[in-house]
Amino acid sequence: MIEVDFKNETYICPFCERQQAFSGSVERTYAGVRKNLMEYRTTDERNNSVNIYHLVCRNNECKKTSIVVTSDFLKKQWDLIPEVVYRHYPDYIPQQIRDDYVEACLTLDRSPKAAATLLRRCLQGMIRDFHGITKDKLADAINELQGKVTAPQWKAIDGLRKVGNIGAHMEKDVNLIVDIDPDEADKLKKLIELLLDKWYIARHEEEALCTEVAGISDSKQAKRKGS
Repeated sequence: MIEVDFKNETYICPFCERQQAFSGSVERTYAGVRKNLMEYRTTDERNNSVNIYHLVCRNNECKKTSIVVTSDFLKKQWDLIPEVVYRHYPDYIPQQIRDDYVEACLTLDRSPKAAATLLRRCLQGMIRDFHGITKDKLADAINELQGKVTAPQWKAIDGLRKVGNIGAHMEKDVNLIVDIDPDEADKLKKLIELLLDKWYIARHEEEALCTEVAGISDSKQAKRKGS
């Protein structure tokens, strides 16, 4: 869901992830007829009206439009553009991992079980690529990962594998139904996002910083020798 603070008129652009202020017209509709924000005539009209927020990102590198609909009476928010919010990761993360992550996000509300299976596949790809562990079975790969990540991370990673198995494998008793709800699948998604940040993003930022500092040192030493 697009993060919007309606009281303070700020939101986080779902495309570039920058927080910013928004201001402008809010369209209120009732029975298909646009009305001014203050033109309530009856309680029924107020309860059946919706607010339409047209948000244009002020980041010059983005400029993308988001559209959000809210109901004061139902206290609900619907995202129209984009319908699904997900992180946009940089190209130095392998394409297949990013594709599995995005597909999981797009299916999360409609099929949490399918999303969990895709996130399990995403995790397997990350362990193979980032840690170089190429065991055929994910359980064996995670066992080899133990000690290379923190204990809470390892337990959560193994937990994601087990939950993902629900969608990937049929139960021995075909009449046994074990469901995964959207909130649970969302927690699995957040774990993948946390690992992408701590593994890929952190490594890239560390390498970039170290390269910049080394470059500063080389430049200063060159100037000293030149003088």
